Amino acid sequence: MSDISIIGLGHMARVLGARALDGGNAVELIGRDAVKTADVVGALGRGATAGKIGAAPAGDIVILAVPATSAAPVVSRYGGALADKVIVDITNPFNPTATGLVTPDGTSLAQQIAEAAPASAQVVKAFNTVFGHVLAEDRPLDVFMAGDDAQAKASLAAFIESIGLRPLDTGDLKMAQWLEGAGLLMMGLGRHGVGNYGFSLGVSLPG
Repeated sequence: MSDISIIGLGHMARVLGARALDGGNAVELIGRDAVKTADVVGALGRGATAGKIGAAPAGDIVILAVPATSAAPVVSRYGGALADKVIVDITNPFNPTATGLVTPDGTSLAQQIAEAAPASAQVVKAFNTVFGHVLAEDRPLDVFMAGDDAQAKASLAAFIESIGLRPLDTGDLKMAQWLEGAGLLMMGLGRHGVGNYGFSLGVSLPG
């Protein structure tokens, strides 16, 4: 099993924390508000712990469950405390109306995070194509991921499998721009083709 640190206390952080604990993983929650962090940890139970903001995360895998605009600055503030960690970027850099991306063409927020991270850390894009309320449901889901380091992706894949989901590797970190675009596609489908946000993207293999 994996040691997971989650930076953030929002819905996605709570859902990932709960699923991680269900899968037998060690979970540390880190938030700016110590009282709120303790409340979330208490609600999760099952051995979840509260980390201290700015201190080195306990987990080998560090999940950034923060607003997209905060992700790279958070990594910069942590600096060397994230050395040798697998940093998982789950964000979508949408504009205010979720009709476009705020990142420049040809790049991604995940790549910006990698530039802000210590050289020994490895950034992997994942979970951004899964809605939080869908992730909270007990159903099969595919988790697309992109990253430059094979071992980092293998570690994250093992965690994904431990929570009952299927990891699918899309390639190196440059592919993160297309995963972020897929997140935008999901917003369009939710508004139009599907008409709600209770769906997921996945791959169906011939039987």
